Amino acid sequence: MTEPAPSEVPAQRGRRAQRASAARARRRVSVVGVLGELLMTGGVLVLLFLAWQLWWNDAVMAASQSRAAESISQGWTADVAPDPDPAPVTEEGYGDPVVATAPGNADAFAVLYVPRFGADYQRTIAQGTGTDVLNSAALGIGHYPSTQMPGEVGNFAIASHRSANGGGMHLIHELQLGDAIYVQTADGYYTYRFRDFEYVPPSAVEAIAPVPHDPEATPVDRLITLTTCNPLLSTAERIIAYGVFESWQPTSAGAPAELAAMMPAG
Repeated sequence: MTEPAPSEVPAQRGRRAQRASAARARRRVSVVGVLGELLMTGGVLVLLFLAWQLWWNDAVMAASQSRAAESISQGWTADVAPDPDPAPVTEEGYGDPVVATAPGNADAFAVLYVPRFGADYQRTIAQGTGTDVLNSAALGIGHYPSTQMPGEVGNFAIASHRSANGGGMHLIHELQLGDAIYVQTADGYYTYRFRDFEYVPPSAVEAIAPVPHDPEATPVDRLITLTTCNPLLSTAERIIAYGVFESWQPTSAGAPAELAAMMPAG
């Protein structure tokens, strides 16, 4: 057998070393590629989950909350037949509004309608602002227990999510001066008119005082206050929408004209 020439041995060893180095490099590239693909797949899954949480789940919850509110509303109107011989309405309307007793925690007692949010917008208002109310598929709007009831002198303050669990106040920023805000209870319909916005930190509880930002003052007006997170997808601050009471009418008188056109037939 002929031995390789001495000059050939280093060349062969060099080629083997190059092949081994190339193989190691391919392995490293392969590992990095796999990790990259895993990270990309994970990112896509996270985005899909967020899309489901913020859009699809939100839409499903909103529809569920709307159906529940419709059912409650129709129950109230079915229980009270229209008055065949109603008393004439004076310039003062139907007089001072009926003010109900505050209910227990998570008990539904009103339905909120805001035409600016859409003709099909309706949400149940329940007592309390915990997750058992705000995250509920049947509720969605919570009443601050320390604040007044619909029609009462002071501040009827309510809260909802902005873009999750039904997003009950997703379009709050679109309110315009004079927009109607209707609250229906078993007793009747309370009409408020939007007045102005305010942006406050989450700690600014004085915004829901009977006289906002003046807790020691004696209230003389009947207000409604809508609160939710701001900006979208953030809890950095709160957007506050204030409204002023305009009128009320009992269930037997039927809904205000604008609201009656929005409400589904019983």
